[in-house]
Amino acid sequence: MTTSELNAELALRERIHREMADTLDEELELELDDSRLDDIDAVHEGPELDRKIYFRELLRLQGELVKLQDWVQHSKQKVVVLFEGRDSAGKGGVIKRITQRLNPRICRVAALPAPSERERTQWYFQRYVSHLPAGGEIVLFDRSWYNRAGVERVMGFCNEEQYQEFFKSVPEFERMLIRSGTILLKYWFSITDEEQQFRFTMRISDPLKQWKLSPMDVQARAKWEQYTKAKEAMLQHTHLPDSPWWIVDAVDKKRARLNCISHLLTQIPYSEVQHPPVILPPRVHNPEYHRGPIPPDMYVPAKF
Repeated sequence: MTTSELNAELALRERIHREMADTLDEELELELDDSRLDDIDAVHEGPELDRKIYFRELLRLQGELVKLQDWVQHSKQKVVVLFEGRDSAGKGGVIKRITQRLNPRICRVAALPAPSERERTQWYFQRYVSHLPAGGEIVLFDRSWYNRAGVERVMGFCNEEQYQEFFKSVPEFERMLIRSGTILLKYWFSITDEEQQFRFTMRISDPLKQWKLSPMDVQARAKWEQYTKAKEAMLQHTHLPDSPWWIVDAVDKKRARLNCISHLLTQIPYSEVQHPPVILPPRVHNPEYHRGPIPPDMYVPAKF
């Protein structure tokens, strides 16, 4: 190997190393956000999960999620995953880690705002139906039609008749989804009273997270017991053999992410899809083409 070939080989290895480091940095950016909480004294049950184990397992699980995505697209499956739980329970953090390395055209998040005046007059499930997946798609609901059994019940946004009708309708609605070939998973993220108090306090003092704390969240903090009763009624009525609830212990955020993603993967009978190797075609050079200059004032200023 000549000196120039050796230098080219070393340069290629350095580029590969930088690319791999950049991939890890994407997760580290999210981890840095969490570490701002870790600097504060907080009481968590059990020993802290080793960071090396956490990252190794997370990257392994994300690799399996890519295989799952490939299988869903190849076999035209329809997958719906519901994420419910207390405010600040960590649903968004799990959803971020699931979608982090997936194709947003295949796996998308549905996080619906408060219903409009028109939507309030619709069939209750109508606004959610429009977000359901077609074949080859995965939809993650960051809160779902179970709003009626939770926030709407506790905050008085629905009346008793609507509340009872929901419990009559939702089992058949979910059976219809399953009969249509949709894979449906339901997760409830559970945290303690003390942990929610701590996370809310941190959001109040963190300018990068204050947007997460809505006036509704503040009111929810005072209604802990009402939400507990609503959750218990919801589980009693909607923990069904064909669409059961799965409870995620979410006091430890890292363990909750790994446990939830790992469990999700076991609930879907995916397999690795074999594809022919990708071969890049040779670069076509047109000697008559000359790339024109770009005016310097069109460039973004290089401040870094």
